[in-house]
Amino acid sequence: MLCLVLLVLLQAFLVPVPVHGVTPATQPKSEFVSLADLEVVNGKAETVSYHSRRAVHLLPPADQGNSQDSVLAIVRSSDLQDGTIEADVSGVPRAGTPPDSRGFIGISFRVQPHGSRFENLYLRPTNGRADDQLRRNHSVQYTSEPDYPWERLRKESPGLYESYVDLQPDEWTHMRIVVSGTSAKLYVNGASQPCLIVNDLKLGKTGGQVALWAHWTTDAYFSSLKIVPDSN
Repeated sequence: MLCLVLLVLLQAFLVPVPVHGVTPATQPKSEFVSLADLEVVNGKAETVSYHSRRAVHLLPPADQGNSQDSVLAIVRSSDLQDGTIEADVSGVPRAGTPPDSRGFIGISFRVQPHGSRFENLYLRPTNGRADDQLRRNHSVQYTSEPDYPWERLRKESPGLYESYVDLQPDEWTHMRIVVSGTSAKLYVNGASQPCLIVNDLKLGKTGGQVALWAHWTTDAYFSSLKIVPDSN
């Protein structure tokens, strides 16, 4: 029996999803959190209707100018070292952004205060069905910000921290992240096998918050966030 189950369903999200192994009689009540419970770094968040769902929409500042910047929406009430994170995400390049925009969108974990450091797993939706095989191989990515951005990891360890998975932009994609010790596994759209395995998380064995993440070039939507810490 899980001794601690934290379900975070943001204000605009759907009804709770039952937790496997917990009967309805004993399942803790879900906590519905308003947008006020999100600490948004380098942008803002709003609630919208998107593809027949209520969702959280992340937006960059109007004066965005740094091509490396991203928007981080930290769930204040979250606290996770080991456990499982699930969410539905949908990202597409924003109008007028550079041609190499890919719709970068994902989930950050073990986030340190105010987003100073965090582990990150994200998708590049427009790469999933690209005609170029090399682009397909860059469909999912791990980074550890700010010390290990994707450029450094790709240069120092080509192919180790990114992989292929079938993706389509402008559609809901289910992400499930399982974190344990210095390992993280990413599962996409209900697959039984992970599409990316990271065995050397750069922040080590530490705890932190969970956040929604998107690059500033991305029109980013999130729904049905669920956080389940391990019982240990």
